[in-house]
Amino acid sequence: MEKIIYQLKSKGHIISKIESQSLKIAILLHDIGHGPFSHALENSIAKEISHEDLSLCYMKYLNKEFNGELEIAIDIFQNKYKKKYLHQLVSSQLDMDRLDYLKRDSFFSGVVEGNIGTDRIINMMNISNDLLVVEEKGIYSIEKFLIARRIMYWQVYLHKTVVAAENMLIKILKRVKYLIMNGSNIYVTRSLEIFLKKDFTIEQFNQNSNLLKHFSQLDDYELYTCLKYWELCDDFVLSNLSKRLNKRNLLKVKISNNYITDAAKNKLIKLFCKKNNCSKEEAMYFIFSDKLTNDLYSNKSKINILLKNGEIKDFAIASDQFNSTILNKTINKYFLCYTEE
Repeated sequence: MEKIIYQLKSKGHIISKIESQSLKIAILLHDIGHGPFSHALENSIAKEISHEDLSLCYMKYLNKEFNGELEIAIDIFQNKYKKKYLHQLVSSQLDMDRLDYLKRDSFFSGVVEGNIGTDRIINMMNISNDLLVVEEKGIYSIEKFLIARRIMYWQVYLHKTVVAAENMLIKILKRVKYLIMNGSNIYVTRSLEIFLKKDFTIEQFNQNSNLLKHFSQLDDYELYTCLKYWELCDDFVLSNLSKRLNKRNLLKVKISNNYITDAAKNKLIKLFCKKNNCSKEEAMYFIFSDKLTNDLYSNKSKINILLKNGEIKDFAIASDQFNSTILNKTINKYFLCYTEE
């Protein structure tokens, strides 16, 4: 964010000291609402509340703590500030978060295809008609950025191992919640218990700062601790799934371009029930299917290209490598999770 602020100022655009500070606050806090294991548990702990909703709750809470110092940061985050391009730097198809995590995750995962020319893209950014734009000579860097993002999604974020582990964790918490609601004495930490016993609304989070404090207590380590206890519980589903996750004996994943039929699932469920002497409902924690979605480009948040003649064009029109049919196509794949045996 500091790099892009410097770059835009060097091109004659006025970004005040308070705007600069607010941009950095907004980008630092925009994902603070994530719970343990990031997107994996987004709806498992706080149902139907997005991490963006919770991020805003935290920002409002901190704004009170700092006597209104975050007002402009909150306006930028919500896209209510007078300079609309400032919001695009925090949340868009070409925001500073995406430029950061693709390069970082490419490095740590070893998937070199995700390594993008961040500095080159930032150098090509400009402002025109209150819009964040990329100068025409930077269009090839944007093409590489979009391809890199798609590759990273299939090879890293939607990799079979990630799909299996994330979904197992979701199923584990679903089972814990079910057992607690039905009176079972399952070990859970105090903060986690609060969110497993009751579903809260975003209004309740806004009104009760204690909820935010309890949510802040949740982290990955807390769940790892619980998983060790859950391995030893009497419930077949919870014990088995927890053991598998702790020992990295993950469910197998089959990814297909075609929808997974109920007949295919039911056949495996029947075999699982027979082998493990369990009910169909219990077997469905181990054998299930869902959809994976990967977008190359979104029309909802366009990347604007500034042509040499001063005209602004949507990247989907300006690119000579992609046409709108390719760019706007959503790729859907389907996965089936099942046990190795």
